[in-house]
Parts: sequence; C-alpha cells; structure tokens
Amino acid sequence: MAAAAGLSAPRARQRRIGIHPLSRGIRVNHLHRTRSVAAAAMAALWLAGCANMQGIDTQAQLRDAPSLGLAAPSESLTPAPDWWAALGDAQLNRLVADALAGNPNLRVAASRVGKARAAQAIAEAAYAPQVTGAVDLNRQSFSSNYIYPPPLGGSTQTLGNLQINGGWELDFFGKHEGGLNSAIGQLHAAEAEADAARILLATNVVRGYIKWALANDQYVVSERALNQRQEMLKLVQDRVRAGLDNQLEVRQNETTRADSRTQMAALQQQQDAARNALAALLGQPRLPDDIRPPTLAQFKTLAVPQQMDANWLARRADIVAARWRVEAARGEVQVAKSQFYPNINLAAFVGFQSLGLGSLLKGDSFQWGVGPAIRLPIFEAGRLRANLGAKTADVDAAIETYNATVIDAMRDAADQSQALRSVDRQRTEQAQALRAAEGAYDIAQRRYKGGLGTYLNVLVSETAVLAQRRTQVDLQARALDAQVGLTQAMGGGWQPSPELTPPVPPVASAAR
Repeated sequence: MAAAAGLSAPRARQRRIGIHPLSRGIRVNHLHRTRSVAAAAMAALWLAGCANMQGIDTQAQLRDAPSLGLAAPSESLTPAPDWWAALGDAQLNRLVADALAGNPNLRVAASRVGKARAAQAIAEAAYAPQVTGAVDLNRQSFSSNYIYPPPLGGSTQTLGNLQINGGWELDFFGKHEGGLNSAIGQLHAAEAEADAARILLATNVVRGYIKWALANDQYVVSERALNQRQEMLKLVQDRVRAGLDNQLEVRQNETTRADSRTQMAALQQQQDAARNALAALLGQPRLPDDIRPPTLAQFKTLAVPQQMDANWLARRADIVAARWRVEAARGEVQVAKSQFYPNINLAAFVGFQSLGLGSLLKGDSFQWGVGPAIRLPIFEAGRLRANLGAKTADVDAAIETYNATVIDAMRDAADQSQALRSVDRQRTEQAQALRAAEGAYDIAQRRYKGGLGTYLNVLVSETAVLAQRRTQVDLQARALDAQVGLTQAMGGGWQPSPELTPPVPPVASAAR
C-alpha cells in the first residue's frame, strides 16, 4: 500500500490517517477532523446496538455444597502432602520420590502447563501496542499504456519503502479481557491437573507396593501349604503300604499338592508383574537392585478422614481443574460477545518512501500517519450468534463436566469409605475364625503327642489354619488399599496455592 502511494507522489511528504480498505471500514482522511471521527464512532455504536444476543445464555448450573449434602466447613482430618510416609516404610518413601522425579507422564503434564502459561502471555500481550518494521525494495517496470505518463511510463524503476508500523487495539468491549480470563482458566486447570497427576502417581506407587507385599506374603503361606501337602502325601503313602488306606487317598493328596504348586507359580507371576509395574511408574525398565520385597507386616495403619465437608471440594485437584475449565469457557463467551461490537484500533506509521532507491533516505521522502481504525460487523448472516451459541454450549458442557466430576468423586469417596468399614468388619470376624482354627490345630498337636490322635489329624487341622492365614493376608492388604484409596478420594494431601482458588468458589451458591 505504501509503495503504491509513492507512485502518485514520489517525493511528496504525505500525512495520512486511515485503515486498509476492508469491508465495512471507515476511512478518516485527516487527524483534525474530530467531528467526523465522533460521528463515525456514534454511528458504529448505534449499529452495534442492533446486534442481537437475546436468547443465548447458559442453562447448566454449578452444584454447590448444600445441593450435594456436604456438611459445613470443619476442622476434620485432612491427609498430609506426604501421607504415604505415615505407613512407616522408608523404602516406599524412596520409590514415591523417585516416581515423582522420573515419571514421563508427569513431564507431559508439566509441558501442558508450560503451553498454557505461554498462551496466557500471548493473551496479556494483546493489551499492549504492537510495533513492526518493514523494508520493501521492488524493481518494477511501468506500462506505457496506463496511467503513468513518460518518462515514468515505459521505464523500470526501483521502489523503496522503509517504515515502522504501530497498532493498538483498544479493549472497550472486553475482547482482550475475555481472552485473558480464558487463558488464565486454562493455565490454572492445567496446573491443577498436573497436581492431580502427581497425586494419582503417588497413590499408584503405594498401591503397587502393597500389591507386591500381598503377593510376597501369599507366597510364603502357599509355600508352607505345599510343604504340608507333601507331608500329607508321604503319610498317606505310608498308610497305603501298611494297608491302612487305599490309592484314592493318594490320588486326592497328589491333586491338592499340584494345586499348591499351581498357586505358587501364579503368585510368582504376580510378584514379577508388581515389580514391573512399579518400575514403569518410576520411569525405569526395572527396579533398583537394592529394593527388597516388602511384607504387609511392616506397614503401619494409615489414619484417614471420615467425613466430607464443604472444604473437600477445594481439596480435590481434579474438581478444581474442572472448575477452572468453566472459567476458561466463560472467558471465551466474553470474547464471542465482544465481536458484536466495534473493533477500535489506533494505527500509526513513520518511515521513508521513494521512487528510486537513491532518494529513499532523503528528508523529503519522510512520511508518517496516525489515526483510529474502526471495524463493525453489519451483516454476517448469523455467524456471530452461531459462534456465541457454540461458546455458550461450551460453558454448559464445562459446568456439567464439573458436576459429573464432583459426583464421581463423591461416589469414589463413598465406595472407599464403605470398603474400609466392610473390610474392618470382615477382619474382626476372620480373626475369630483364625483363633478357632489355631485352637483346633493346638488340640490336634496335643492329642498326637499324647498318643490319642494321628499326625494326619494334625496336618488336616493345619490346613484350616493356613486357609485362614491366607484370608488374613488378603484382608490386611485390602484394608491398606482401602485406606490408601480413601486418602486419595479425600484429596490426597493436595494443598492448592491461593491463585488456584477459582473466582467463584465451588462451595458458593450455584450460579449461571
């Protein structure tokens, strides 16, 4: 555009105020024509008043604490940030720390945060003036049969343009504000999701470690059961040779011995799978060589929260992330609404322009221009309403996603709490069954030592004891897993920074 202007007046100093000749643009030809500018602005605002946004509004509502039946905020027990340390296993603490430092999925989450932070910086930059530089050097042949008379017509000339352009888009109607609000919402959502990923990773490491300990303890019980089966088989074989039993007893005991070996092979596979899973969580092909197989007996009981109150909504990173997604979607609605109104820019340029490269930097080749530029949608065939409708639907979707996240989190916490109570009841009943089985085993041993019973009776009684110990190990692992699950469901020790608190707290009254 600058070069073309130079063709009509190659050495004349030009003062121009205006914008590119785009559709519905308003060209202002002189800086001091303030009345024309004011009249154009008023006309633009009047036309903008014809923009119809009626009937486009969000329908979904955020669920709040009262509607969810949550108790008022209280000083109830909350998990510590390093809650797994309460289990009392230094080796587990090391594995969790290694996983948090080396897991690739956490690096992916951190990359998403970095991308969202860059998007916020882009949104913030929209508030500031933008300045660009341009250098255009064109060699052009001019037609002899066009508007240029000789000697320009029919000649070949060099066109030069050295210019600095500036623009400042004024945010009268909230376009930049909405874009920034959306970017901030996306950033805080990404940060909360990264924290949620850290909590999930730590929980998976603890649960995988408990599963490994369960397989180890079950293997020890199964190993004793196999030895017992072999002793019983030998005893039955001796009784058959003495004519006191038949081959049916032998075959039955061979079957139970084979079952014990099958079970031990399955437990070995579970041990290997547990080690491999832990290594993958650490981001390593295998566990370090100095990591020793754990046992359930080395764990302490994990204190867990017992009640969900209103504060719980702000202690779940996934819930806070979903809440920020709502704010991000609302920012996009604000941007969509601003597009119904005029777009007002202040544009300016300063530089040199000439016909002939040798004259480019001469004083009389200097030019400048400054003035407002206004763009206004007049007829867009419903595009703006459709865009606003789509962004409003995104808000509804974000709100319902938040509501679904809250409901699912409540279900998870309720399931884990019920599982813990159920396991506690089962452990109480099972402890009685184990004491009864051990009592019967003790009686059988005394009868055998007193010559009142056979050693086969002792081994049969031990079978019941081993079955109860297998159940005891399983219930102990389930209790630990439920404690860990409830700790995760109650927030996993997440302590959000103040800036991660949404503008409208989740516990506030539902509002559109």
